[in-house]
Amino acid sequence: MAKEKQLGRKGALRTFKRPFAMCVLLGTTSMSMPVLAQDVSTDSVETNEYDEIIVTAPNYVSVGGRSANKADIPLVETPQSVAVISRDMIDLLNFDSLNDAMRYVSGALGESFGPDERYDWLTVRAFDPVQFIDGVRAPIASVNNSGTDLYGFESVEILKGSASSLYGQSPPGGIVNMTSRRPENEFSGELGFQAGEYDHLQFNGDITGPISDSVSVRLTALYRDRGTQVDFLDSERLFVAPAITFDLSPNTTLTLLANYQEDHLENQSTGFLPAFGTILPNPFGEVPVGRNLGETGVNFFDRKQYSIGYELVHEVNDWLTLEQNMKHFDVEVFSRAIYGGGLLDADFDGVPDDYRTVIRYDFPFNEDIKTTSVDTRASLKFDTGALEHAMIVGVDYRHYNGFSEFGFDLAPSIDLFDPVYDAVVTDDPTIFPFVNETQSQIGLYVQDQIRLDKLILTLSAREDFFSRDPESVDKTSQDAFSYRAGLNYVFESGITPYVQASKSFSPLAGADFAGNIFKPTTGNQIEGGIKYDGRNLPKGVDLFASAAVYRITQQNISTSDPDHPGFSIQTGEVEVQGVELEAAARIHERLSLNAAFTYTDTEVTKSNTANLGKELRAVPKTVASFLADYTFQTGPLAGFGAGVGVRYRGKQFGDVANTFQSDAVTLFDAIVHYDVSDWRFSVNASNFTDKTFIDRCSSNANCFYGSRRLVTGTITRRF
Repeated sequence: MAKEKQLGRKGALRTFKRPFAMCVLLGTTSMSMPVLAQDVSTDSVETNEYDEIIVTAPNYVSVGGRSANKADIPLVETPQSVAVISRDMIDLLNFDSLNDAMRYVSGALGESFGPDERYDWLTVRAFDPVQFIDGVRAPIASVNNSGTDLYGFESVEILKGSASSLYGQSPPGGIVNMTSRRPENEFSGELGFQAGEYDHLQFNGDITGPISDSVSVRLTALYRDRGTQVDFLDSERLFVAPAITFDLSPNTTLTLLANYQEDHLENQSTGFLPAFGTILPNPFGEVPVGRNLGETGVNFFDRKQYSIGYELVHEVNDWLTLEQNMKHFDVEVFSRAIYGGGLLDADFDGVPDDYRTVIRYDFPFNEDIKTTSVDTRASLKFDTGALEHAMIVGVDYRHYNGFSEFGFDLAPSIDLFDPVYDAVVTDDPTIFPFVNETQSQIGLYVQDQIRLDKLILTLSAREDFFSRDPESVDKTSQDAFSYRAGLNYVFESGITPYVQASKSFSPLAGADFAGNIFKPTTGNQIEGGIKYDGRNLPKGVDLFASAAVYRITQQNISTSDPDHPGFSIQTGEVEVQGVELEAAARIHERLSLNAAFTYTDTEVTKSNTANLGKELRAVPKTVASFLADYTFQTGPLAGFGAGVGVRYRGKQFGDVANTFQSDAVTLFDAIVHYDVSDWRFSVNASNFTDKTFIDRCSSNANCFYGSRRLVTGTITRRF
């Protein structure tokens, strides 16, 4: 009997095919592929047997990740909630963006402003997370993420809750770290083509392998051109990421990483729709989902960004390893947006004058951000009597040089229900510098994971020194202390309860009436939970599940100064508490399961404005999701698979005073795929019932529709 085996790239989707019957000519055949062949009788042709096709995803369920500890420590031994989205999961479910990848993760939401071709708008535990790439902070400026394409990354890790003890300044909700694809020492690759609704076209490729005994390379690239659900808005993206790894010695590895991305959006004007006609009744009906309140031929968004850096790892001996990550980012953005500013209310009585005339603003915005980050650390393993220690001692440095400028002016109004474009728009508004400053941060950190049999104590602490040197005012310097303390007990079954307390900080720009520079906001978190890594389950059954409860208190939030109108004081406070349940499973390379449930309760506990005692806007109390995907291995459907997902998002308030809410919404996703030899054919349908819903309102003038149905077909050839 003949046997054939095809391998894809290491650690990703692979297809195995074992022929049980072959067509035989004259009793024997000679195969051109390098496979083992033998004679097959004509009787086997007559038997109605079929091939067995196994699509493997060995890393679909992740039980480890480096982000939570800057070390390879299993997730069950980490006293904090962490979600890992592997490349296997991204490929099998055909996630297109970081927004998509958040759909089946607890405690996290993507698409916070609906579909956006520029950035990935995320929330984690009710806060906007800061993005890290390869363990160092991305070029954060006006937005907390870089919008770098998901295709260039091997995994995504969501560290929920305080991350300051290892990463420095970050919001209390957590961070998102994306790990770039790395060169591998076995040759593999893929070529892909994708097409779909809104004239979606994409070409992508990834190739890796050795070029000598000590050097491996990788090249990842993508080109995409597509329209969107917003009228007239078109998007074009080019992404290229080369990488090279040098095995300098048996104990020393140097990996050089780089990427370049270019984005061009025509007629960019997503959202900024009035509440009346979207989330609230309007006598003229509902505003179409695709309504563009910008000005065609005027609005645009252009971005060029690149990064270059390295990762150096040297194993000195069995107990000491030295590591260093360096990355330089450069981002340039040029944009202009004429956008909606709400329905006309000339007498300011809170009631629109005619429910259809939208005032508009003209907002050109440009920025140039350059950052360089270096993280150096030593990992030590040693014993002190019965105690086993895994310690990390490190220092990281970040230098930021940022310049941004903007203009602001009124633009001609537009009819919400019968828009006429090509209005006479004056020259660009006068541009004023907004930010022109350098920042620096030095952080000293230490973490010790202390093990006594099955009991694990994790202690980490960090001191940060950071400064801001704006061109217009004097230089300011501050420091901040953060920590994390957690306790785990790992039972033989793999069930691991844990508790944790931590503190985060994030600098706050500005000063009070007396000229005192604002202190950093701080976040204090307590968390408890239980994790299970499925270590004793039958062979072929992979499972990781977790449950967590937490409370976060953010302090030193700026709120209005009652004694000095127009100024702020730092007496604000917010409390966020919640419950998160999450599980991922892969069963006998056939069935994939993802389930998540999130309950989030928020309250503004201290404030001098109308939000006192209110919930945070755009934070739903309840979010739940479930996905199942099954692939046939034998029979006439061998290689064929399908999956369905359901996502529920509860009601959420649309303004700080909690005067109106968006409705709860349930969305359905589907995927159909077929694998044969080294080919994969798939069709994805996101929100396949084409449910119309409001994803977010920030006020009665700023509402954003969620993503409508999007169907895409993908063909991938692996080699």
